[in-house]
Amino acid sequence: MFVSVFDMFKIGIGPSSSHTIGPMVAAARFLDHLRAQPFAVAGLRASLHGSLAFTGVGHATDRAVILGLSGFRADDYDAALAEAELARIKVEGYVIPEGLGRLTFQPRDDLEFDYGPPLLGHANGMILKGCDAQGDVITQVTYYSVGGGFVLTEEELAQGREVNVGAPVPFPFKSANEMLEMAAESGLTIAQMKRQNECALKPHAELDKELIRIWKVMSRCIDRGLEGEGELPGGLRVRRRAKAIHETLRAEHGINLTAPHVINDWISTYAMAVNEENAAGGQVVTAPTNGAAGVVPATIRYWLDHVPGTTSAGVPDFLMTASAIGGLIKFNASISGAEAGCQAEVGSASAMAAAGLCAVMGGTPEQIENAAEIALEHHLGMTCDPVRGLVQVPCIERNGLGAIKAISAASLALRGDGQHLVPLDSCIETMRQTGADMSNKYKETALGGLAVNIPNC
Repeated sequence: MFVSVFDMFKIGIGPSSSHTIGPMVAAARFLDHLRAQPFAVAGLRASLHGSLAFTGVGHATDRAVILGLSGFRADDYDAALAEAELARIKVEGYVIPEGLGRLTFQPRDDLEFDYGPPLLGHANGMILKGCDAQGDVITQVTYYSVGGGFVLTEEELAQGREVNVGAPVPFPFKSANEMLEMAAESGLTIAQMKRQNECALKPHAELDKELIRIWKVMSRCIDRGLEGEGELPGGLRVRRRAKAIHETLRAEHGINLTAPHVINDWISTYAMAVNEENAAGGQVVTAPTNGAAGVVPATIRYWLDHVPGTTSAGVPDFLMTASAIGGLIKFNASISGAEAGCQAEVGSASAMAAAGLCAVMGGTPEQIENAAEIALEHHLGMTCDPVRGLVQVPCIERNGLGAIKAISAASLALRGDGQHLVPLDSCIETMRQTGADMSNKYKETALGGLAVNIPNC
């Protein structure tokens, strides 16, 4: 089993990896499908199902589909061009994807939000259709956005999870237990094994260059968030808070009487800065999702800026270790809030961050596995209940708490010898079972929890 570090950490746009990036990826794949057909289509239609329908507007799913069908990509996104194109399509009623000519597509008529039962394969389903000049559907593909920007067709999903987990690699661990066994046999760290896996498919120099780019995007996102002001879009009138909190913390810095727990405010502010940027539709890195994008960067920034003796040279090992844990969770459970609640998003991110921090602070493979388990265990059962379907409340603050838990988990694990009662594999399986048993209204539909208990929303 192999899930690349660049699958776990994708550069994209907010506010949601499964509801924004995934549909844009699906639209791009559908355009490729059309280009491969022996016939030409004259128009396009799309229908959104399940969570993509219920919280699609709040997550900008409609915009993502329209832009994706126009040829825009999440990893190379120009906001000004996108806004201009959306305005033009609304007036003129057609898209012009490269190599396919002018195709009729009027969003108000050709983009359907289906609020009936979800499609059978996954809570995040969409059907993209190509039509002839008379408006009859002549080809269609069903796609599922399965979390973290990963997209599978109906056929791929039916073939099983391994369809999306890559080529043969030197250390193909499918469980944490296998990971620890391979580490013991090889004498390598988790990051070193992960690096060898990645280098089987990508040159060493290119790998390091891309990892550095990932961290730079994360770091710039924190910095933008710490400068952002005003209200977030969507109608909840949620104010950005990261800048004001950060300024207060900087003013207090160095005061001898500052309480030790204030370090938690620094950690939370870094995470909130990222998720405020995400909520505003800015550029973020899925880690492993957009809704949980603040946990890993906040933990890295804490380590670099507040732990003595650190250097950014260790960031690649942090990301490698974190992605190894994220890959296990994705393969054996889920990183999708629509599938398993927020335990699968912020819980997974916290486990990844705990593992990464433990690794760069000298933890053994056993301690790293313990750190990931502690962080994930204490997110079990967490629901995904965004108010109005927006990735704002409770998501922004929840990332801060996820980062704090990650750091605490790593610290506890480093105080031990790696021996503990609950294996990470058991915790991941418990998360999967909990997600399967969880009521759908608590899984990113905005039909339960905080989403229905906030007045005037």
